[in-house]
Amino acid sequence: DLNEATTQGANVLYVTRVQQERFDRQQDYDKVKNSYAVTTDVMSAAPPDMILMHPLPRLDEISKSVDSDPRAVYFTQMQNGMFVRMALLTLILGKP
Repeated sequence: DLNEATTQGANVLYVTRVQQERFDRQQDYDKVKNSYAVTTDVMSAAPPDMILMHPLPRLDEISKSVDSDPRAVYFTQMQNGMFVRMALLTLILGKP
């Protein structure tokens, strides 16, 4: 579980979803699928300068109520990734 002890001293919390396709049995996945959710309580216990990252899209691993926390940078992370991919495509295709 994510709690104060988990995030204490962290500069970055990078979260991904629990990947259902990695489990052989559905019941094993069901046991853990929501066990690592980032909520406002988790963020309240986290250091004030810690940032929260996620590759998106998300399922239930980050509560939508966390979106307004200034430490949640996953939308900026997603936008920056889009710009990097656009630049790479421009370089590969040779169009300025």
